[in-house]
Amino acid sequence: MTNLSEFTTLGVGGPAEKLVRVQTEAELIQAVQEADNAGTPLLIIGGGSNLLVADSGFAGTVIVVATTGNSYEIDACSGGMLQVAAGVDWDEFVAFTLEKRLANLESLSGIPGTVGAAPIQNIGAYGHEVSEVIARVRTYDRREKAVKTFTADQCEFSYRNSIFKREAGRYVILDVTFQLRRGDQSLPIKYKELADALGVALESRVPTRDLRNAVLALRAKKGMLVDADHHIQSAGSFFVNPIISAEVSATLPEAAPRWPQTDGTVKVSAAWLMEHAGVVKGERLNGAKISEHHVLALANAGDAKADDIISLARSAQDRVREKFGITLVPEVRFVGVEL
Repeated sequence: MTNLSEFTTLGVGGPAEKLVRVQTEAELIQAVQEADNAGTPLLIIGGGSNLLVADSGFAGTVIVVATTGNSYEIDACSGGMLQVAAGVDWDEFVAFTLEKRLANLESLSGIPGTVGAAPIQNIGAYGHEVSEVIARVRTYDRREKAVKTFTADQCEFSYRNSIFKREAGRYVILDVTFQLRRGDQSLPIKYKELADALGVALESRVPTRDLRNAVLALRAKKGMLVDADHHIQSAGSFFVNPIISAEVSATLPEAAPRWPQTDGTVKVSAAWLMEHAGVVKGERLNGAKISEHHVLALANAGDAKADDIISLARSAQDRVREKFGITLVPEVRFVGVEL
C-alpha cells in the first residue's frame, strides 16, 4: 500500500487501500464510477496542499487527479477566456496567464494546489478571490451520474466556500473556465502589507509581474510556499480569518486588524488572534510545530503524526476561544480525523 503522506504537503497520512492516478477526464470519470458502483469510499486528491489525512490512512479508493491541458481565446479588447483541466498546477497556470498578458490572477500567485481545487475553497489572497474571475465550472455529478456545468452564480461562492465544499463529495471538478482582463497592470492593491512591499499607496496599480514577484516573496517569507522537495511541510493557512458580528468585533482590542464586510459583519485576522492568545512561532507539540515564519502555518517538524497536528491545532483553537471568545474554523480538509 502507498502512504498518503507522499501526496500531501504536510507529509502526513497513512496507507491508501487503493490508489489510482488519472491523466485524462475520461479516466477520472471512469475511476469515480467504478468506485461508486462498487460502493467503495472515495477520496479525490489534487495537489494535496489543503489536506490532513489520518495516520490510519484511507480504507477505500484514492484518486490522484493529474489531468492536464487548456484551451483559450484571447481578444485584444475583451480579454481572455481560458478552460483549464482540474489537474493543472495552480501557480503554473497563474504564470501562464501573465505570459499571455492577462491580468487579475496575479495576487493569487504562489498558492499551492491545482486548478480543480481553486473553486472548492474559493481560494483568495491579498483582498481578491478566484470567484472574481471564474466563468463556469464543469463537474461530474456523482449523484446524478452525469456531467454538470455551473455558472459562477450557481457555484454559490462565499468566503473560502462554495457549493462544491458545502456538498462535499458530490461534485468532481473536471475543468474550470476563467474570464481574465487583457493588460499588464494589476488590480488595485487592497492590503497594506503588499502595498508596503511594493513601495506604493493602497489602491495603486502596478505591473502584474511586479505584483506577482512581491506576493511570491511575501509568501516565501511566511513559509507559505512549498518547494519541489517539500522542505516546508505545511498546509498553508490552517485556519480561515473569522467573520464575526460588529458587536463581537467591538469587544476586541483596537489594534486588532479588521476588514468590514458589505453585509455588516467584520473579518478579523486569525493570525493576530493566535499571536495575542499566546500561540508562539516555533512552538512544538511532539512532531508538529507552529511555523517559525507564520503563526497560521501548522507544520510537520519532520516526524509528525496526524494526531500531533490535530493536538497542536486544538491547543491554538482553545487559547483563542478562551482569550477572545472566538472559535477558529479550519481551512484544511480533514480525512479520518476531527478537530
